[in-house]
Amino acid sequence: MIDQATISKIFDAAEITEVVSDFVTLKKRGVNYLGLCPFHNEKTPSFTVSPAKGIYKCFGCGKGGNAVNFIMEHEHLDYVSALKFLAKKYHIEFVEQELSAEQVKQKNDRESMMIVNSFAQKTFSHNLHQHPQGMAVGMSYLRERGFRDDIIKKFQIGFCLEEWEAFSKQAMDSGYKKEYLVKTGLSIAKESRLIDRFKGRVIFPIHGIAGRVLAFGGRTLKNDKKTAKYLNSPESEVYHKSRVLYGIYQAKKSIVQNDKCFLVEGYTDVISFHQAGIENVVASSGTALTPDQIRLIKRFSNNVTIIYDGDPAGIKASLRGIDLVLEQELNVKVLLLPDGEDPDSFSKKMGASDLVEYINRNESDFILFKAKLLLDDAKGDPIKRANLIVDIIRSIEKMSPPTRPPYIKECSRILNVDERTLYSELNKTEKKRRESGTVAEIKELGSFDRSRIKDLANACDTEERALVSFLLNFGSEVLFEEKDENDQDVVTNVGSFIVSELQKDELESVDPLYQLVFDQYSSNMGIENFNAKTFFRDHTNDKVSQLAADILSEPYEESKIWTKNGSFVESIHEKLKDLVPKMVNEYKGKKVRLLMNEVLQEMRKAQENGDADRMLELMQQKMVLDQIKNAISKELGNRTIL
Repeated sequence: MIDQATISKIFDAAEITEVVSDFVTLKKRGVNYLGLCPFHNEKTPSFTVSPAKGIYKCFGCGKGGNAVNFIMEHEHLDYVSALKFLAKKYHIEFVEQELSAEQVKQKNDRESMMIVNSFAQKTFSHNLHQHPQGMAVGMSYLRERGFRDDIIKKFQIGFCLEEWEAFSKQAMDSGYKKEYLVKTGLSIAKESRLIDRFKGRVIFPIHGIAGRVLAFGGRTLKNDKKTAKYLNSPESEVYHKSRVLYGIYQAKKSIVQNDKCFLVEGYTDVISFHQAGIENVVASSGTALTPDQIRLIKRFSNNVTIIYDGDPAGIKASLRGIDLVLEQELNVKVLLLPDGEDPDSFSKKMGASDLVEYINRNESDFILFKAKLLLDDAKGDPIKRANLIVDIIRSIEKMSPPTRPPYIKECSRILNVDERTLYSELNKTEKKRRESGTVAEIKELGSFDRSRIKDLANACDTEERALVSFLLNFGSEVLFEEKDENDQDVVTNVGSFIVSELQKDELESVDPLYQLVFDQYSSNMGIENFNAKTFFRDHTNDKVSQLAADILSEPYEESKIWTKNGSFVESIHEKLKDLVPKMVNEYKGKKVRLLMNEVLQEMRKAQENGDADRMLELMQQKMVLDQIKNAISKELGNRTIL
């Protein structure tokens, strides 16, 4: 855990223009700075840095945030690593809070395992390049595969000597503990001695996103059928196979630059692509894709091309896993290599430009690829054909609704099935999913009153975003000055008014981000020198800081919320007394309308079921809501709440 004083020092020192200009050429434009966005390709600058607000914002791709967010995004680091990056830049001592005994042990265990892995990688690399056995056996194999020295070093490939205890003994002699050698899986405890897990194997280190070695894969050079061809490190506190993609560290910048990720199966497939000049490639290491791996890709690009060799059985086995990719709303394409080829062999025959051209020419959308593949398999079997339609629709249902129609149309043509039939099947699939639900979906709703939520979409997004904007931009501005019963001056500012109105009527947002802002503003507004802009801009939750950056970068004078009903407001500050209460009441009115709709729906059900008691209860609720609606209408100048 990071000491809060350290975080404050880093944010105080990290001047946004100075941080960004290390990576982007900026030119002064009025009070701001302008440059080409580093996160997407553009010819006309749309990337703005505001020193006064301490934020950056690209009006092309939408990315924005504070100095820490910029380093996280640009260098692909997590929050803590980004803080450490800036602490190093500004020569700030990185102080962490005192941890509990259990936390200290866990942290020390993880760090010790990482250190042992680093030692192992260096030892294996040394064996490959300088030990006679490593050079004669391991390097000879890599030479036969055609790998260059620069690529071997880039991926830190090594060799574990063909001896039972060589590595374990060397590690123990160097002061590394048996406990961590076993926990990392580098050594296997057998009776009173340690055995090297990877003896006699070429070693492929598996790096995390920040470049540290998490685990290893080892390939045997023997032809013994009883020996596994590849052997991986076991799961540990530092290595979770389902959360890691081989080559992600070496590929991440290229994935961002090309806005595309190639997904292959094995270590040597990745390495061969790099050698051919294509670096935006990762491997799932022979395992089915997991949601964590898909989210890892999505951090860098929404476009994935999955490359298969010509094995139909292997392709069919992986199809269900690709539905997970569609659920994450990634654009998925598939490339089927010619018979007898795999990514390793095929990439060796082509240069980078020819290989990219071949991929672009031959890749196809996953849904259409799947339809054709399963159609060939079904042939004249009517049962298989019926199952095929259900299977295809199940995949299309995973996609976002706006992207579905072209696929429905094309699948209708390929399968020779009427579009209406496919839409009917799609509706059935959606209805079944909604009715069944999943534990995961329930958990995603968090602690909200789920019985009141009909849809995850926030119907009050416009009003709630406006209220958050008021809090961030004008929270400390004086709204009203009144006299209390003792004739003492009472000042109400914008922030306290909004918070008290929300709390008085127990109004909560279904959007967890907005609700977090409301809650934390309420908790902190009484603190002396509380500054909402910097508090939320520099928030430890990157989604909160992103929201704050987006709102602070909005030209609120021209926002729709201020020009509602055609009335343009020249000075927001002068109109706060009108705008803030008006927006609070419009928000309340929207909430009342939503509750009224629910009550009316329940009344229809009660009438259909002949439930007189329930109908009476609902009518009483409606009367109360009507009274509230009328009161709010008066506050809004007798405007009817629709």
